[in-house]
Amino acid sequence: MSRPVDDEASPAELVERLLTVTHGIRRRHNAELANYELSVPRGRLLMAMHQLGEPKMSELAASLDLNARTITTAVDTLERDGIVERRPDPTDRRATRVLLTDAGRGQIAEWQEFQQRLAESAMAPLSADERRSLKRILDKIRGGLGGLEAVRGPTVRPSSSAGPRRRGRRSKS
Repeated sequence: MSRPVDDEASPAELVERLLTVTHGIRRRHNAELANYELSVPRGRLLMAMHQLGEPKMSELAASLDLNARTITTAVDTLERDGIVERRPDPTDRRATRVLLTDAGRGQIAEWQEFQQRLAESAMAPLSADERRSLKRILDKIRGGLGGLEAVRGPTVRPSSSAGPRRRGRRSKS
C-alpha cells in the first residue's frame, strides 16, 4: 500500500514551508513593533551591546556583521536619543567603547519582553515535545548548512578587500 501524498514532502517543499513560516513570524514581528519605539535593527544592536558589555565600536560592528560606517551612524542616533554613550578605551587611545545608559537598559528590558511574547505566540500551537523535536530538527538542518556562520558569513572580516562586502542600510537623513 502506498503512502498518502500529504505525508511525503520534497526538500524543496520543506524549505519553502520554512521560509513561509519565517516570513510570517517576521511580518507579525514587524507589525507588532509598530507599537513601540523600537525596530529590529535597533533591537539587535542593543542586544549585541548587552551581550558584549562595553564593546569597542569595531567589536560591535563585527558581532553584527556590519561595516564601521553603518555602526557609527547607528551609534550616533542612539547617542543622540540618550540610549548609549561613547567613552575612550582606557587601553587603546585609537578605540572608542560604547556603553548603555539607563534608558538603553530600559529599552533592552522592553525588547526582551517583546521578543518573549512574540516567541510564545509563535510557538503556542506546539506542545513541549513538539518544540523539543523542532529544536532538534532545526539544529540538524543548521548543522547541515555548516552552522550559523555559513549562513551569516564570517564575524570578523579581513582588513583587505578580498571580495564584495555586505553593505548596511542607509538611513534616510
